Amino acid sequence: MNNVTGVNVPNNLVADYGSVYFDGHGGTPEVSVAAYSDCQSLLKAGYSVSGIYTIFPAGFADGLRVYCDMETDGGGWLVIQRRQDGSVDFYRGWADYRVGFGDLAGEFWLGNDNLRTLSNSTGSWDLRIDLEDWDGNTAWAEYGDFRILGDDYSLSFDSYNADSTAGDSLTFHNHWPFSTRDNDNDLVSIINCAEDVHGAWWYVACSQSNLNGLYFNSSWEQNGDRRGITWVLWRGELYSLNKCDMKTRLAI
Repeated sequence: MNNVTGVNVPNNLVADYGSVYFDGHGGTPEVSVAAYSDCQSLLKAGYSVSGIYTIFPAGFADGLRVYCDMETDGGGWLVIQRRQDGSVDFYRGWADYRVGFGDLAGEFWLGNDNLRTLSNSTGSWDLRIDLEDWDGNTAWAEYGDFRILGDDYSLSFDSYNADSTAGDSLTFHNHWPFSTRDNDNDLVSIINCAEDVHGAWWYVACSQSNLNGLYFNSSWEQNGDRRGITWVLWRGELYSLNKCDMKTRLAI
């Protein structure tokens, strides 16, 4: 970790896929900045390069390592999930999703404990979801007043941005607890949705989105399998996406 307040970093560390920015893995900068509590504050202070930073939001006395997206839609986004190449197994249990897993410079889940503490700190947080299909087409969806609540990590938000291009495949899951293969909190009594669609999510009966689903190496490889990375109102229930990420920032 580079515990300094500023570093010289390359301008090309982030690969641009349309309107969606995914980490290019090479030379990802890492910065520790005790004076700032979120990615948006860092951006306003002049840290304009996407990369790994240590921030100090309320509830994180020792700091929190995060990936800041300083490019998408004005920047200042704190990335909480990324899928881009299938290098990390997302079919995991409750304990892993609680603490988080993966590589901030690649695929990862930030951790439900971290999301709950962060989203209930000072201010209102927006949630943005960026998607990319196998033809390079991109779409996004955005939600207001995003929070993770309680011991069951329930999803909560109060609005959907009607300008979103991906359609709304998350409101179906609003106010529902998180489920994993070993902690079934969905509405269906005869199956465990997390097992059925091979993921972990705020399943109801079962899902209109499944961004922690099984990673397929192409759209044709999925071949009708429901277990993929899906956003139903954009590419349908049986189309597994190439890339996606979830990110949050304080409402502007």
